[in-house]
Amino acid sequence: MKKRLLSVFAFALAVSAGAAFVLYELIASKVKAGGAPAPPPTTKVFVASRDLELGALVLEKDVRTQDYLTVPTGAMTKKEDIIGRGVITPIHEDGPFFEKSLAPRGAGAGFAATIPKGMRAFAVHVNEVVGVAGFAVAGMRVDILVSGSPPGSGAETLGPITRTLLQNVEVLSAGQNFQKDAEGKPVLVQVVNLLVTPEQAEILNLATDQKIQLVLRNPADQEIVKTPGAAAANLFLGGVSRLPSAPSVAGPRLPRVRAAQAPPPPKPNFDLTPRKVTVEVFAGSRKTESTFSEPAPAAVQP
Repeated sequence: MKKRLLSVFAFALAVSAGAAFVLYELIASKVKAGGAPAPPPTTKVFVASRDLELGALVLEKDVRTQDYLTVPTGAMTKKEDIIGRGVITPIHEDGPFFEKSLAPRGAGAGFAATIPKGMRAFAVHVNEVVGVAGFAVAGMRVDILVSGSPPGSGAETLGPITRTLLQNVEVLSAGQNFQKDAEGKPVLVQVVNLLVTPEQAEILNLATDQKIQLVLRNPADQEIVKTPGAAAANLFLGGVSRLPSAPSVAGPRLPRVRAAQAPPPPKPNFDLTPRKVTVEVFAGSRKTESTFSEPAPAAVQP
């Protein structure tokens, strides 16, 4: 019985091995007849051969090609459109080049190439407190507060006043230069470069004579908030701000003119009071008197 089971098992094993061999030969013959499957088509895309920092100039050695199955949207595919342009957004190694990552052709490299058209970079000298303890780095958004005593505003009794001067201002660089020294270390400077419009630059230029403070905000928060400001005198009133309104421009003082009054009516040139007349009558030695009221006389012409 035992030998019979072993013979059946050996026969089944041999049949399965033969079927597997025949199947393998069939598949191998079809692969040889059809050849190896063709690889999927790829496209050569220009990528950075090393990390390119903000303000760097793209050279020939900084560009190489890499095969992509799908070209990233907006990736540049012409080498002549990349060489000789400044980097305005850091590009990592093997990262594709995009038009928005490079300065316009002819703008050169360096910090100035990172300033968009129509904008200005305004340098503000700061310390550890004003610079928000080092958190105001490139790409962050800040509000700018100014504190001081406005001249000729009538607010001398309120003490120093703080106002929100500008809101949602982008930081180009802060705390360190985008360049590095000979040892490759960042050059630490107490300057924050802010991206502002020409009008905002004029306002900031006046504000630097006062005390300014940077306030860090969420870059996704784009809302501009109207604030009433704060005065030192109001800090002891629960922080309620009662700042004076802007002084009005006074014009020349004019004399006060009274309204013309009509002259009083002229007095009549005759007497309207009734007149009394006494008549005396003599009869011999007797005398009698009689009094009569005379009518008002007519108007007397002047």
